[in-house]
Amino acid sequence: MNLQNNLTKDALFGMEISPIDESVYKKIKQNWDGISKPIDGLGDFEDAISKIGAVQGTERPGINKRTVVIMCADNGIIEEGVSQTGKEVTYQVAKMLGEGKSTANTMGRAASAECLPVDIGIDHEGEISGVIDYKVSKGTSNFLKTEAMTGEDALMAIEAGIEIMDKLSKDGIDIVATGEMGIGNTTTTSALLCLLLKEDPEAFVGRGAGLDDEGLLRKLNVVKRAVEMYGTDESDSKERAFRHLCQVGGLDIAGLCGIFIGGAINHIPVVIDGVISAVAAFLAEIFVPGCREYMLASHTGRETGLMRILEKLELKPYINGNMALGEGTGAIMLFPLLDVAMSLYSTGSTFDDGGIKEYHRFK
Repeated sequence: MNLQNNLTKDALFGMEISPIDESVYKKIKQNWDGISKPIDGLGDFEDAISKIGAVQGTERPGINKRTVVIMCADNGIIEEGVSQTGKEVTYQVAKMLGEGKSTANTMGRAASAECLPVDIGIDHEGEISGVIDYKVSKGTSNFLKTEAMTGEDALMAIEAGIEIMDKLSKDGIDIVATGEMGIGNTTTTSALLCLLLKEDPEAFVGRGAGLDDEGLLRKLNVVKRAVEMYGTDESDSKERAFRHLCQVGGLDIAGLCGIFIGGAINHIPVVIDGVISAVAAFLAEIFVPGCREYMLASHTGRETGLMRILEKLELKPYINGNMALGEGTGAIMLFPLLDVAMSLYSTGSTFDDGGIKEYHRFK
């Protein structure tokens, strides 16, 4: 696909997001209180359905039409031995996603969610069957040698994510989950996380897809060097965050950032998966404040740094499953839980149905 690159940095930073409808949120909470159960009996899941309704602007929200957008991209930092597999695995898994054979496809079918794999930056010639072509470039550069991507590439990837959400909105999609695939992307994420939060790499560098102790030390040293190279920027937060995305980030992160922004523009709730999509969500909120109101956090994850980002976004995850699978699978796991909660909200017996005295909410 020939991307136009119409998005400028000024246009990105100047975007405004309308707040979610708090009156709808309050109405749904009142509806919950009328269902025959203790007040807040479903806890956070009552809030989740209420928030989805507030995002969609209706007290009868829909979650049946659902898509998992999986951004696939290669990362030049793989040259530094930060993964136990080579970059060819990105293409191989993307091919499986396109064929409907990967883990996310299997779990998506169980959760009635369609997987939409996107080539935002795979180091491979030609299109991949079943994978949407939004390729910005064939991967990023090794950020220890030069900046990972240009500002134009970052904007092009963000714009691609927004465009995808525009199309999904026209298709009537109710809710979107985010996923990614790209060997080396926990290294790009760790480096970006450390730079954005100005914190020590020791706190955020994990084993990714299963590094041994030697590999983990290499990865830690790579992130430390990145912080030394790029961590002196004290400019405006939006400018600094954009510069760090270009310096050490991945095209998958930039593309997912666009997904979160596009979700807010189109009033579609977007589910965060693990640490990589969480960092993309954090960038979206920095660039376009207000996007966080349109996000749901799926799970706590195993990769370090995820909970730190969710705390910054003031989002509470619904699942504590110690997962670290990627491809949006943690976000997919949330859908069946939302289905159960929505079933009770939509069809549950009221106190009047059972002739039971209603519980009252006390402040």
